[in-house]
Amino acid sequence: MDAYTQPINVAIVAFILLAFVIWIPWLIYTYRKYGFLPLSTTLISFSFIFYFFSALFLVILPLPSIRDTCSMQEPETQHYSLVPFRFISDIFENSGIVWTQPWTYVHLFEQTAFYQAFFNFLLLIPFGVYLRHFLKQKKQWAIALGITFVLTLFYEMTQVTGIFGYYNCAYRIFDVDDLLLNTLGGIVGFFIAPAVLALFPSKKKINEKADILLKLDEVGSMSVLIAIAMDLFCTDIATQIFLHYTSVNEVYEFLVRSVSLFVFFFVIPILWNGRTIGTFIMRFRYDSKVSRSATVYRLFKRFVAIYVTFFITFVIKVLNQSQISMDSPYYHVSYFLQIGTMMLYGIVTIVLFIHIMLVVFGKGKRRFYCDEASDLYTTKKDKF
Repeated sequence: MDAYTQPINVAIVAFILLAFVIWIPWLIYTYRKYGFLPLSTTLISFSFIFYFFSALFLVILPLPSIRDTCSMQEPETQHYSLVPFRFISDIFENSGIVWTQPWTYVHLFEQTAFYQAFFNFLLLIPFGVYLRHFLKQKKQWAIALGITFVLTLFYEMTQVTGIFGYYNCAYRIFDVDDLLLNTLGGIVGFFIAPAVLALFPSKKKINEKADILLKLDEVGSMSVLIAIAMDLFCTDIATQIFLHYTSVNEVYEFLVRSVSLFVFFFVIPILWNGRTIGTFIMRFRYDSKVSRSATVYRLFKRFVAIYVTFFITFVIKVLNQSQISMDSPYYHVSYFLQIGTMMLYGIVTIVLFIHIMLVVFGKGKRRFYCDEASDLYTTKKDKF
């Protein structure tokens, strides 16, 4: 079983690492496209990534311990098998069945050749199901057949070329039976996919919900949170670039970050009709629903609300890093100062975290404090 469990364990690790990297881009893409996070789409997409890694590692693992695989093989070792359906004769060979004794037929299912053929058939059945989800229509079966054949051909070529030349000899053979069984499994999966996909909402229903949200002009709290995060990221990038070419000290960094926040959270939305870089990517903007002057005033209030949070955390950071000389009579007080600032920083972090969770999972009953304080509204409609 190690031949199967090891590749799957490696696939789990690779999937976790990749999922960590693509999670935020996926959220941005999904909320930008639908306005909400369809759990079915997320589950199908991420399970496809995990499946793809698992299938790939099942094909190429375990790897040889050395790159000189030729030295591990007998001279003139054959690295391919081009006789189709040879797996059938391999299953019957040494199976011990007697045709006149049906109870001996069970021995066919005990043969190593049977397990190899059966698992090769199963390997790409999930791939066929995923193809049906992506291609949607049954009449696309020929395209699915071609894609499945190309994928299994890629697997076989990877093996016979020693991962495209990384090893000087193939460490697994090119087997035409594997090619046939993999392709057959993929096309079977394509045709039985409706039974599996019926467990999930269709793309049509997901798009209908997205259209309803668009007509209701509702912007989800997660979309707002992602937009704020992207604006803060842009602020940090601009600050780091500016500080890279200038002298750095705490006062100067404070001033640069303050100006960056002012530009990204106040100047840009004024000039861009209530849009920040983050809200533009997430396809919404801020509006007061009153007048232009009211919108400008409320955008300033929103900037102040965000800036106050930055100011508090920056002051806490400076106090926590402050050093008092051992000769100073206030040296012992520094311990209490550091403990107090650490506790204050922890309180601020916990409060912000709880606030974000209440808004994100509040089903629209709450808004983020900066939007609530400024009385700004989110809208997907353009202002003419």
